Amino acid sequence: MSRVEKVFRKLQQKDGKALITYITAGDPTISVSREIILELIRVGADIIELGVPFSDPTADGPVIQAACQRALKGRVTLPDILSLVKDIRRISDIPIILFGYYNPFFVFGPEEICRKAKEAGADGFLVVDLPYEAADELKQYTDQMEMDLISLLAPTSNERRIKMISENARGFLYYISMTGVTGAHHLCGQPTLDTIERIKKVSTVPVAIGFGISAPEQARFAGTVADGVVVGSAIVRIIEENQHSRQLPRKVGEFVAQLRKAV
Repeated sequence: MSRVEKVFRKLQQKDGKALITYITAGDPTISVSREIILELIRVGADIIELGVPFSDPTADGPVIQAACQRALKGRVTLPDILSLVKDIRRISDIPIILFGYYNPFFVFGPEEICRKAKEAGADGFLVVDLPYEAADELKQYTDQMEMDLISLLAPTSNERRIKMISENARGFLYYISMTGVTGAHHLCGQPTLDTIERIKKVSTVPVAIGFGISAPEQARFAGTVADGVVVGSAIVRIIEENQHSRQLPRKVGEFVAQLRKAV
């Protein structure tokens, strides 16, 4: 059983919901990312999505696009990120998912990146531009190394696709609550509830909602319908606004603590 699965199982035993937090590695620097991750752990995040910066993050809105640019400007590399994961793993068992686009992983080599990530202590990958039909190139290695390749579902996913993806999912299913790019939006109530119910009818894998969750009240609603809540852009925006402040980790921690309480 993976660390991700253990987190969800433990939470389900006490009717709890997972708080999944995203930051872009190296924004504003690798050392500050480490401080932020430690603060996220301290205030109660259950899973960390660690963004791998990419020059053309087409699925992301302007906030995360800017974060990627800041990290790339600082010359952050994939080996730097793996070293960060290894460093965190000496301190904590919190699940860490490498979140990104396929190009950096493909250039590194699908088998090699899985091996190196496993050695560093990462628990899996979420690749936003790798559709289910093309995922075997990476999934064969994540399966071999008992890592989770997180699958995505969207409001446009039909019943057949939900069933197909759910049958082969590991870790959790990431439900994109709306079409478009990442960022703060209005989280739709009944349509989201209906879709989550459809997914749960065909899947025993936990479902987490992402995209559009930027405030505690939205996180609270998402937690009533799903097994986990993913917050990214709202955290990255705090990092952007406080990137030159020594209080940055504390500012992030204060916000995430509110999310934790709401969820």
